[in-house]
Amino acid sequence: MMRSQDWYGGTGRDPFIHRAWMRRGVPDHAFDGRPQIAIANTASDLTPCNAHLNEVAEYVKQGVWEAGGVPVNLPVTSLGETLVKPTAMLWRNMAAMTIEEMLRANPIDAAVLLGGCDKTIPALLMGAASVDLPAVVVPGGPMLNGYFRGERSGCGTGVWALSEEVRAGNLSEQEFERFDKQMVRSKGHCNTMGTASTMGIMAEALGMTIPGVAGTPAPDSRLLEAAHASGRLAVELALEDRRISQVITKESFHNAIVTLAAIGGSTNAVVHLLAIAGRLGIDLTLEDFDRIGGKVPLLVNLQPSGSYLMEDLFRAGGVLAVLDQLTDLLDPAAQTVVGAPLISFLGEHPVWDRDVISLRENPLQDEAGIAVLRGNLAPRGAVIKPSAASPELLTHTGRAVVFDSIEDFHARIDDPELDVDADSVLVLRGCGPKGYPGMPEVANTPLPPKLLKQGVRDMVRISDGRMSGTAYGTVVLHVAPEAASPGSVLALVQDGDLISLDVPNRKLELLVPEEELAARKPAFREVSSFAKADRGWQKLYIEHVQGADTGADLDFLVGSSGSIVTRESH
Repeated sequence: MMRSQDWYGGTGRDPFIHRAWMRRGVPDHAFDGRPQIAIANTASDLTPCNAHLNEVAEYVKQGVWEAGGVPVNLPVTSLGETLVKPTAMLWRNMAAMTIEEMLRANPIDAAVLLGGCDKTIPALLMGAASVDLPAVVVPGGPMLNGYFRGERSGCGTGVWALSEEVRAGNLSEQEFERFDKQMVRSKGHCNTMGTASTMGIMAEALGMTIPGVAGTPAPDSRLLEAAHASGRLAVELALEDRRISQVITKESFHNAIVTLAAIGGSTNAVVHLLAIAGRLGIDLTLEDFDRIGGKVPLLVNLQPSGSYLMEDLFRAGGVLAVLDQLTDLLDPAAQTVVGAPLISFLGEHPVWDRDVISLRENPLQDEAGIAVLRGNLAPRGAVIKPSAASPELLTHTGRAVVFDSIEDFHARIDDPELDVDADSVLVLRGCGPKGYPGMPEVANTPLPPKLLKQGVRDMVRISDGRMSGTAYGTVVLHVAPEAASPGSVLALVQDGDLISLDVPNRKLELLVPEEELAARKPAFREVSSFAKADRGWQKLYIEHVQGADTGADLDFLVGSSGSIVTRESH
């Protein structure tokens, strides 16, 4: 019997109420026991990358009706990366919690999860995993290619690069302002291999999409075709009771990590995959990212690690053409929502453009996975994306220039008297989950203008925050424990301290004697900048958020509560 029949089936006052209020033109047979399919829809005008998902939802509905189910649109919390302050990451867990509660509380047998912008697919997967209903993901897809002066320029990546040229005096503000219409040309999320593109592909690598869907451009009619097919599939999932926990396993995360390395994916995928695993009770650690992905070659030549954009990747053969070359690295046991292993869909996907997708025997980089660093500065770990870094800086020692908050950084970075040179290591702290709060994308800090004018375009930067998946540079991220946590060594770094970065050996060390560190205390200016809240979500978040090294979920949200609701509402 369908779960929804606990609401609609039988006689009496309560089933009558549930059916009567849902009628409004719905035929009698809608309540005869056929699957009720929720379309968990993150469409919002304030999440511009997801604004087209209402159209996608209509095609999902058609597929659900065609397969004999009943579609119900379920708007859920949406997070627009480019707009919300202080950071969308502050509300990822809240969105996941509301999605979980609404899927559990309503007469739903399966769900189609519509997401696009960075936090929406992670939140949907986290929330749905904690309910563990049958579900399938439809990624909203990237926007069309952007251009600047006739050359491809990705949204996000182009902003970071061109804004530095403005600060260096090489590009006028007026020309930079005109770039916006060339950068964002259509509906869809970021067209680089940023977090949105990465998480759409991670959903596919985890087995949660129809294979081949991830990366379909938002304006492409094939996305609507896939939405229709996903609606049909959701009915099948409900009838067979094929739940998320039967699809996403430890083997699925193995394949996701391999894929993440091969595509040059966003470092933000690390915190999201860790959080999703936590909801499913799967033991995934930072070490798994390095152990599984560290030796995987980079095959995809996309910004910010390369030259092309998501529209080009789809044209060149898409995600399956990439995975076709990695079958020996994938776990054959990992399943998909369509009821067959991911690896069974591989083997017949040629690469149509080898400038965009390199062949395995001629990769763009031999070892492209996310590198996990350890040392006294990050005893619980930090991450760096070697494919987006400057090779000559991956082994580097320099003196620290410390900023105690983002406000401190903005107040001093443009000062021509700032004591900094090209070998310095910029340290930005107070930007972790608790400290900011929410772990914002501020770690790819702009460089000092006086160095930009000397031609410097990259420096080693270290932070307990995140950076946009569209960003690039030699940036050490997610330092744990963060500065706002007790016992943090990051909180004790002082100007002039020597810091050693050794990515090949996975080391991040503060070269200060232990006895000196033991005598130090965090500066008042630093501590006073940490987030404080006395009410609402921020208070709940600060008190319960876990570290980046475990996914930055709330401690009481880790795990699952299932789908059973025992009490009636009337």
